[in-house]
Amino acid sequence: QVQLVESGGGSVQIGGSLRLACAVSGLTAGSATMAWFRQASGKEREGVAAINRGTLLKQYPASLKGRFAISQDDAKSTVFLQMNNLKPEDTAMYYCAYCAAGCGGKWWRDNGYTYWGQGTQVTVSS
Repeated sequence: QVQLVESGGGSVQIGGSLRLACAVSGLTAGSATMAWFRQASGKEREGVAAINRGTLLKQYPASLKGRFAISQDDAKSTVFLQMNNLKPEDTAMYYCAYCAAGCGGKWWRDNGYTYWGQGTQVTVSS
C-alpha cells in the first residue's frame, strides 16, 4: 500500500507562485513514477508533471514546460510541484499519483496509476 497526501494548494493572484507537496508513505518501488495531475471543473484530468524516483527523469507537457517544475526530496518522502506565473486556466484540483513502473508507457494518462491522493485545490484569480 502507498499513501499519498497533498498539501500547499490555495488561492493566488495571476502571475503568482505556489509549491504543492505530496507526502509519500508505504512500500514504494525504486523505479516508481510519481506524477501530478489536475482536473478543472467540467474537464478531464490531465497530467502536468512526472518524475521517475530512481532516474530522476522529469517529464512535462510542452504547454507547461518552463512554468511548472517537479522535484523530490533526498529521502524520497515528498514530491513537490513548483508552479510559477500562474494563470486562471491553472485553476483546478491537483492530485498526486503513483505507479510502480511504466505507467502504461504514457505518464500523462491517468489510467496507468494505482494510487492517488485526495487532491488539493488551486485557484488563480485577478
